[in-house]
Amino acid sequence: MTDAVTTPATPSGGRQAGFGFIFALALMNAVSFGIMIPILPQLVRELAGGDTAAASEWTVVFAVTWGIMQFFCGPLLGMLSDRIGRRPVLLLSLFGLAADFLFMAFAPTLWWLLLGRILNGATAASFSTASAYLADVTPPERRAKVFGWMGSAFSFGFIMGPTIGGFLGQGDLRVPFLAAAGLTAVNWLYGLFVLPESLPPEKRATRFDWRRANPLGSLRLLGSRLGLLPLAGVGFLFQFAHTVLPTVFVLYTTYRYGWDSRTLGLTFLLTGVLGVIVSMFLVGPTVARIGERRMLLLGLAAGAFGFAWYGWADVGWVYLLAAPVFALTGFIMPGLQGLMTRRVQPHEQGQLQGANQSLMGIGSIMGPALFGEAFAWALRGGHPPGLPIYLASGLLAAALFLAFAAARASAPAPQPAE
Repeated sequence: MTDAVTTPATPSGGRQAGFGFIFALALMNAVSFGIMIPILPQLVRELAGGDTAAASEWTVVFAVTWGIMQFFCGPLLGMLSDRIGRRPVLLLSLFGLAADFLFMAFAPTLWWLLLGRILNGATAASFSTASAYLADVTPPERRAKVFGWMGSAFSFGFIMGPTIGGFLGQGDLRVPFLAAAGLTAVNWLYGLFVLPESLPPEKRATRFDWRRANPLGSLRLLGSRLGLLPLAGVGFLFQFAHTVLPTVFVLYTTYRYGWDSRTLGLTFLLTGVLGVIVSMFLVGPTVARIGERRMLLLGLAAGAFGFAWYGWADVGWVYLLAAPVFALTGFIMPGLQGLMTRRVQPHEQGQLQGANQSLMGIGSIMGPALFGEAFAWALRGGHPPGLPIYLASGLLAAALFLAFAAARASAPAPQPAE
């Protein structure tokens, strides 16, 4: 019994060119995101009057707002990419991201930062559309490996981005956001003049179906293929748990370990290098040796253990000892995407990624609300500051148990193309 859904292969030359273009786009996008990682929490704390707990609560507001916009707009953008192609949606997403960085650079109050988050949440589809792009140009048996390479682009970005952000932000916290806006604008121009379209007209959806372009409609796709819905549940739990890092990491490590911007930058460098090693050099051999299912399970187990260690570590160097194990979470998304994209037709890849993005939006609503409030409650009540990270570990443990059943389900033959 096989997981594969046979899809017509794109000519080899086009496939290689398409991946090179999308890899470069993802790399530049990840660098622009990485630039703000060590800086945004400090800017929020500055605008909140130096109150760390209040900054944590405002971070929750930003993340929940972004998640709500993703929940409603992600399926629409996914369906739109199935109908008109991936390239226009990527360009729209990059434009929204550049505008958000400009809001961060010039915002005089926290409310202006919130407005930027609303705009970005409404247009953010770069990662999900890039995944649909890769599914367009890659045969099913190679997708997990290619998704792993895509993960290395993000890791490269998160190596360079935080280092650049920490350096530029030493004198003025606003300068890194101007740099990120400029880099994103270059990325947009790259997409406008260089990036080819991956979805030919004959493989596109024949019409834009509003019934599928809303959150509930898009989620119906997940229930229409055997094994797809529980796999989506695994992805949701992973995204839910993973929001603990952007929500509390900087505030947590500066509070518990006294890390400064330089130490944070070196930590991002270490984790980024480990991520590159896993994504570029371990995903391919691992999926070839043990398959997508077991690789997914291994990544989830490593994540649950790594989070538990992070929450337990009472000094910084002990925290860092778990980084090599936690880096194996780089197995999760390549294995999961490889399993899920096999189960749908080419004209449904955008809808699949839109449904996943809608679930990610829900996780972005629930995760920061849970983790941010748990961190603030722990600080104000004298409880262990690692509480939110323990909660994330528990979510990945639940995802691991669900994956045991979900990853065994075989894929039925796909429905005829529209």
